[in-house]
Amino acid sequence: MSMILQPRVSEKAYDLSNAKNVYVFDVPTDVNKQQIAAAVEDRFDVNVIAVNVSVSKGKRKRMIQKRGRATIGKRRDVKRAYVTIKAGDNIPVFAAIDEASEKANKRKEKK
Repeated sequence: MSMILQPRVSEKAYDLSNAKNVYVFDVPTDVNKQQIAAAVEDRFDVNVIAVNVSVSKGKRKRMIQKRGRATIGKRRDVKRAYVTIKAGDNIPVFAAIDEASEKANKRKEKK
């Protein structure tokens, strides 16, 4: 299944992945939980236990155009999937962050 899965890289998502083995993805608004689970299993070769979905409605924003006219625009809606995977499985979303923290710890130990 070809679906755009954009990993959400934030402090909250990083903490969830370390503490509870939950990974956060931005997904298209027209997909369901079963499709998300199948796409994550196919792409990352992990076992999905649960998928929770959250839809954030886009904000209405006021923009000033040329000649001082104000128009109202709307940002796009965002659907986030919180995917819980089996203990022991890993998705390398935060691998670069983990490597950087390990290198920093080794530098501190050498000093």
